[in-house]
Amino acid sequence: MANVLKKEKQIAIIAGLAEGMGIRQIERMTGIFRDTIMSYGLRVGQGCAELMDAKMRNLDCNRIEMDEIWGYVGKKQKHVTPDDDYSKGDVWTFCSFDPDTKIVPSYRIGKRTTETANAFVADLSSRLKNRVQLSSDALPAYGDAVERGFGSEVDYAVIVKSYEAVETSAPQRRYSAPRLVKVTKGRVAGNPNPRFVSTSGVERLNATTRHHVKRLARLTLAFSKQLENFEAAIGLHFAYYNFCKSHRSVRMTPAMAAGITNNFWSVADLVEKTI
Repeated sequence: MANVLKKEKQIAIIAGLAEGMGIRQIERMTGIFRDTIMSYGLRVGQGCAELMDAKMRNLDCNRIEMDEIWGYVGKKQKHVTPDDDYSKGDVWTFCSFDPDTKIVPSYRIGKRTTETANAFVADLSSRLKNRVQLSSDALPAYGDAVERGFGSEVDYAVIVKSYEAVETSAPQRRYSAPRLVKVTKGRVAGNPNPRFVSTSGVERLNATTRHHVKRLARLTLAFSKQLENFEAAIGLHFAYYNFCKSHRSVRMTPAMAAGITNNFWSVADLVEKTI
């Protein structure tokens, strides 16, 4: 593939995908056939996942927020039949976020199950070098996962947000979020500082992720048909976010703020390091 596409075409494809463009949009802008775009995006996305795995090691993070973002592969869960492959239906991206450096140290794609939560938290724990304060929502799977992954070396609290009841019998469909009415914080392990018990940062990250990954856009036809393409798109997004995208609050990329790199990466740098 690298011998077929010119370098500027490779960069145009990855830049478009990283900024949330659809496959057919990139096809119309570049004149490159959509199957070629899909194949090249898959290759780079898989390379980005390997890059993240190699670079996100021995991190000095003091606070981590955890959350999940919903998507689907092939069809929504309500349309899945017993004959469908296990990868079809709802798929969740568990992600971690450091509110100080804005970096995403770890993520995991799978069903919203105990097994996925255990794998995600264990992977996150292996990448940190010091005791950390964790915050998450009240997903039951997190409790056991944090105990397994961190043992007693963690300060962990959950935050529960209550929303107003929504009238489900109304004929119109509701797309906006219901009004938040109550926030409750609870200690689970260690001695977490109540001031820093929050999931606001990772929830804002979820909005950024949904904006930049076309496959996560709501009410479109741009969903993934295959799980490997979904995984590649998420890998590309988080590598681009960590290494190429300057964050306004830290005025540098998250990887620079975390001391992983000393300079901004261009899309060309990202392509070169993942091919």
